[in-house]
Amino acid sequence: MQRLLAIAWLTWKAAFRYRLFLVVTMLLLAAVVGLPLLIKDDGTARGFTQIVLTYTLSVITALLGISTLWLACGTLARDIEECQIQMVVTKPVARWQIWLGKWLGLLSLNAALLAISGASVYGLLLYRSTKLPAEEQRILRNEVLVSRGSAKEASVAKEIESQSEAFLKERLEKTQVTQLDLKLLRQQIKEGVKAQYELVPPAMQRRWRIDLGLARHFLK
Repeated sequence: MQRLLAIAWLTWKAAFRYRLFLVVTMLLLAAVVGLPLLIKDDGTARGFTQIVLTYTLSVITALLGISTLWLACGTLARDIEECQIQMVVTKPVARWQIWLGKWLGLLSLNAALLAISGASVYGLLLYRSTKLPAEEQRILRNEVLVSRGSAKEASVAKEIESQSEAFLKERLEKTQVTQLDLKLLRQQIKEGVKAQYELVPPAMQRRWRIDLGLARHFLK
């Protein structure tokens, strides 16, 4: 593990030596701050959020991809040109550890840049949201900047299947049907039983029990 971390640290040093980290950081901050100022939104919470997130995240993705390719190719080419890779290979380090260490270095570098840009986007979003009207700020907090999930009732497929077979057995005891009619009859009975679970007749009521799991503790 120490060898991998050493190779990763060399990758970080190469990024600072090329001034890549500082350049990409400045470009990311300029994109995060500049694009929302150049592109005007429609004044609504949804339009404002779409402008801030769509364009800035697209630029962040492009810049991180280009910087990763640039650094990966540049560091390897520089190591070969300056014979640094030969010095590393002579050490008790396997070749796969060199590749994995460089990959970990690039991964951690991208993680740091992504954390900086993500915090900047979130800070800009909170700062500029204060300039929205009060009603739009309420929509932003309660409808836009919220997480959503789905929940449904436990499956009743086994109950539907068992009741359908029971009804089919009762029907066959009273009426003789062909093989083709049997298939159609089974389908009709199953659809009828399924409708009983899904539909609520007039003046009747039914209670649905939906298990939210751990999410029930975080509901407001």
